[in-house]
Amino acid sequence: MTFKSILFKNLGDIQAEKNLEGEEYFVDLNLEQIIHSVIRGKQEEYNIKPFFYMPLHNIEDIYFRQQVMRDLENTSLLESIKSFAERMHSMRVNLSLAERLHYKYNKQGWFLEAVRDYCEAVSLLIKDLPLIDLKSPGFLDFRAYLDKYIKSDFFISLQAELEIIKNDLSKIMYCLVIKGNRVKVQKYNYEIDYNLEVEKTFEKFKRESVKDYRCKYSKDAGMNHIEANIINCVARLFPEIFLSLDNYCKKNFNFVDDNILKFDREVQFYITYLELILKLKSKGLKFCYPEISDIKKEVYNFEGFDLALADKLFYEKSSIVTNDFYLEGKERILVVSGPNQGGKTTFARTFGQLHYLASLGLPVPGRKSKLFLYDKIFTHFEKEEDIKNLRGKLQDDLLRIQLILDNAFPDSIIILNEIFTSTTLQDSIFLSKKIMEKIIKLNLFCVWVTFIVELSTFGDETVSMVSTVKPENPALRTFKIIRKQADGLAYAISIAEKYRLTQHYIKERIRK
Repeated sequence: MTFKSILFKNLGDIQAEKNLEGEEYFVDLNLEQIIHSVIRGKQEEYNIKPFFYMPLHNIEDIYFRQQVMRDLENTSLLESIKSFAERMHSMRVNLSLAERLHYKYNKQGWFLEAVRDYCEAVSLLIKDLPLIDLKSPGFLDFRAYLDKYIKSDFFISLQAELEIIKNDLSKIMYCLVIKGNRVKVQKYNYEIDYNLEVEKTFEKFKRESVKDYRCKYSKDAGMNHIEANIINCVARLFPEIFLSLDNYCKKNFNFVDDNILKFDREVQFYITYLELILKLKSKGLKFCYPEISDIKKEVYNFEGFDLALADKLFYEKSSIVTNDFYLEGKERILVVSGPNQGGKTTFARTFGQLHYLASLGLPVPGRKSKLFLYDKIFTHFEKEEDIKNLRGKLQDDLLRIQLILDNAFPDSIIILNEIFTSTTLQDSIFLSKKIMEKIIKLNLFCVWVTFIVELSTFGDETVSMVSTVKPENPALRTFKIIRKQADGLAYAISIAEKYRLTQHYIKERIRK
């Protein structure tokens, strides 16, 4: 029984569950939105959110998860796991009931239901798994573990004794003699069952279906004090059966196997994400399993998109624009320019999202992808000036970028979004070139959204990407970011449009 986790190939790689909500890049890249959408409806029961804050730093661990996810794309396996999860959910509900209720035998009754749900969940899953062509080491190990577990003395005894006790309890028959406010409980002594007699008498008057006028009693999980006392009396009438019940509940108080319980929680990490991408695939968007490298710094992604934006637009029933990028040879830096509101920031976020999702071992947006196994992600997005720190906007930008450069390594990723907008163009160019020199020296990946087109031709390491507009109407954005030399024309048109200096506006003023 070697299975320990469906999320981690090696137990030594399991990180302590931590909360990274304070990480700046999570907010800048809209990763919080993605995680919130993925775990919606599942977090309270499974607490799977921490798993999405634990990027992997080993390629073998990433491919381990990719293989598990590929198996789950098999509809038969996915449905089997979902059925298993439903029964485990029912087990937890019944155990929770047993803990909240007050009367002993009422609690034990729901405990038996919980054990039954658990036994069914395990038995039915191991019945299904051998019929499915599993490929991932994770699922193969779990299947082997489950096969041995159901053959263990503990599980065989748990299931067999449960059936005996439930069978014995179902055969108990007793009578209630009610006189005034007194109730007497006694063994059934073959008294006449008047229900059967009444039904037999009126059988001849039965015709087609008629309205049922019988009173409907609400089903309550709990007992009132009268019911509890009646059951206590029944227990005294059948002491051997109820003694067996007591012993069974005490002996199997912790009946759930830790590894099976862990699997039930961990597998939701895959299922919740798979449900999100299946929804987006229905709209024609593509996902792929990226090739991961920690040596060669050549990356690409075709037909990628911002996952947070795609999820939002899905509910707004709007289409999503996909984009491509690649870096090869000495290329390390994507310099993205073009008109405002043209999709530049979204493109930059996409680059960061792709690498982060890949580090979780998950499929990423796109038709085909190769990504780098980074060590850290740094982002510098526009922030409002904070008057509390007594620093100006430019000083604050410089301190933030200095902190990034001091902590970045060659395997890091930096995403910069229009920095130095608070100073003059001449100063912006000077400062940006100094920063570009340091980034190139670090030999790391960078996406830099900027209006300074000179940066796009800074060196062999830089690649120019430009957000495009409709040729027939430059004011309309296509949201396509393409690899081409920046010329500043689209940006100039946007500025002219903003200040009403286009030919159309000038002619209109002259006419008036």
